[in-house]
Amino acid sequence: MNLREREAAVRHLLEQVPPPVPPDLYAEVVRRGSRMQRRRRLARRTLWLLLIAAVVAFTVWAVVARPWVQPPSEVTPPVTDW
Repeated sequence: MNLREREAAVRHLLEQVPPPVPPDLYAEVVRRGSRMQRRRRLARRTLWLLLIAAVVAFTVWAVVARPWVQPPSEVTPPVTDW
């Protein structure tokens, strides 16, 4: 197909009458869309809650365990000056 034939085919497709849309399609789409929106909102809130819980748990662990402090030595240093 050359350019003119392609343009003519596209014009023919665009000039055709679109197929009829079922009358209850809009209500079904709105119902499904609102359900998907509620699920996404619930998932987003759950993930934020888990993130906040993880941050709080890490903060409490860091305050209690103090991992930045060097642990005390369990062995005494050798005595050399006797």
